[in-house]
Amino acid sequence: MTNTQALRPGWTPLTIALMVLGFVVFWPLGLAMLAYIIWGDRIPEFRRSAAGVRDDFRRSFGGCGSRRYEQRGWQSGNSAFDAYRDAELKRLEEERRRLDEERAEFETFVQNLRRARDQEEFDRFKSDRDRARKPQTGQGGGNDGPVIDL
Repeated sequence: MTNTQALRPGWTPLTIALMVLGFVVFWPLGLAMLAYIIWGDRIPEFRRSAAGVRDDFRRSFGGCGSRRYEQRGWQSGNSAFDAYRDAELKRLEEERRRLDEERAEFETFVQNLRRARDQEEFDRFKSDRDRARKPQTGQGGGNDGPVIDL
């Protein structure tokens, strides 16, 4: 027996054990395993059926409102509507292009703003660190300052 045959649909010791374990852990898992045992051999049929429904849907509605719709040159038969639709699609494409340009400009602005803020924070860190490293004059017990004899 190969590994692919170990979990086949049907009443095998493995599937029964998984179903019982599924009911013990979380009841929907056991229910799913029971459904697999009963209807698992029909899964290829379900896939073919779902693919057929999907293909029918795509054939019916696939091109509406997409670029494929424009590329196929679909015409409604009403020249006034087709002219209106083409003008609106062109206007929407221009609007999308303009918005993309504005988004790119804003992203550049935000990036420059972040860079400036990061530079300011780094400069502040450097100056604070340099101040902390410089020897403190006039404080402490050393002879750093001038000595006055009285």
